[in-house]
Amino acid sequence: MNISVVIPLFNEEESLPELCTWIKKVMDENGFSYEVILVDDGSTDHSWNTIEQLRTTHDQIKGIKFQRNYGKSAALNEGFKAATGDVVITMDADLQDSPDEIPALRKMIVDDGYDMVSGWKKKRYDSTIAKNIPSKFFNAVTRRMSKIPLHDFNCGLKAYNLKVVKSIEVYGEMHRYIPVLAKWAGFKKIGEKVVEHRPRKYGITKFGWERFINGFLDLASIMFVGRFGKRPMHFFGFWGTLSFFVGLLLSVYLIVSKFVDPDYALTNRPAFFLALTLLLMGSQLFLAGFTGELIARNSSERNSYLVEKKLGV
Repeated sequence: MNISVVIPLFNEEESLPELCTWIKKVMDENGFSYEVILVDDGSTDHSWNTIEQLRTTHDQIKGIKFQRNYGKSAALNEGFKAATGDVVITMDADLQDSPDEIPALRKMIVDDGYDMVSGWKKKRYDSTIAKNIPSKFFNAVTRRMSKIPLHDFNCGLKAYNLKVVKSIEVYGEMHRYIPVLAKWAGFKKIGEKVVEHRPRKYGITKFGWERFINGFLDLASIMFVGRFGKRPMHFFGFWGTLSFFVGLLLSVYLIVSKFVDPDYALTNRPAFFLALTLLLMGSQLFLAGFTGELIARNSSERNSYLVEKKLGV
């Protein structure tokens, strides 16, 4: 199969028929074999009924329905598990991503050898204050920390080689950092393509301002786990040893000072409490690193979701 299109959705019943018809038109014009995997993230409208109806007329459509809302990362992760196409395309269900971009994105994967290509919505139709400015700041910080030269990490329109989506695990709110996850998994050829951003036609945005705070917390988590997840002792042990060593030197200095000058007020000096703090902190950090080495980072239940129904998967 040439292409798998993975579309996470939440309350998008109005846009689904038009989106699926558009995707079919693009695929037929280019002669691609394909599947469309619609992942209903616990919608409260009639999105699943719409998927069932579309399935009766479009054999390429497959559906996954969560019992409740888990978030976009969970939906993408389940879609990636089900994908079988040589190239996997992800896009949002709100018609702000154009299926006309699919052939060019696929070409960059198949012909140009990219592991992953991320869309760049250079011209956006979102609110400048509420979304555009925070998004630019968010992308600038992520670009600097990850060393990946992308302008739009959070663009829903992306293309992947199948081996990439089978090698990464997307959980929590990590969908914003799939390029970072791919890089840490060893996929270095990550490209970018300017794509069309269309005004929202139906419904309202499902994301609030809190996504930016969660985004930076997730970035810190990814950077730490990616670098030290398999060797936590290298981080905690280093800072623990350094803290303990400085505290020990300070303690020796205070003890020697007391022997040299019996009138030296040892416990009345800030250095005494600083030394104790450094010694305790160093011991705790070292213990945290040692404990981390003994605990498996991956929980077998971390990506277990309640799937209520499936269609063609």
